Amino acid sequence: MKRGFEIVSKYLDQNVNLPKRATNQAAGYDFEVAIDYVVPSIWKYGFLKALKTILQEKIINDDQGHNAQQIIKPVLVPTGIKAYMEKNEVLMLINRSSGPLKKSLILPNAVGVIDADYYNNEKNEGEIFVQLLNFGLRDVTLRKGERIAQGIFMPFLLTDNDAMTSKQVRQGGFGSSDNNVGL
Repeated sequence: MKRGFEIVSKYLDQNVNLPKRATNQAAGYDFEVAIDYVVPSIWKYGFLKALKTILQEKIINDDQGHNAQQIIKPVLVPTGIKAYMEKNEVLMLINRSSGPLKKSLILPNAVGVIDADYYNNEKNEGEIFVQLLNFGLRDVTLRKGERIAQGIFMPFLLTDNDAMTSKQVRQGGFGSSDNNVGL
């Protein structure tokens, strides 16, 4: 077992498909939505009101700023998939070319990085979520099985002094290496 995909246990009986390449020369494995999911548009009333205030160079109070930030916050779309790989590899999640063009959906972090030690972590079994932001005017409903991102396995290199730096052991899920908080 060098690298591949598995279905996380909570989706085993829900007809989730493993990622696959669409053509013989495709680099990326297409990830699908595990369940129907609505990605809200960022152009909601609270965001527009905050934007108008900013443009008028007025001060935004904490509540207005928090509400606007919640509206433009990306969502985590479940795939029901986990990935295993060698310790010197990474799975990179990237926009499908049709996402921004046809659906107004983007990965706000440009590239999602799935580390080898994310697999089977104790917090969420290593389920891969695709972080999406909808810059379109309307909410986008994604249907189960719809392709939303592509994943590419890549090797990576370490610096000469990497062994001398201390590192934490992954304890959680999504974003857990930030401060041991995850999904």
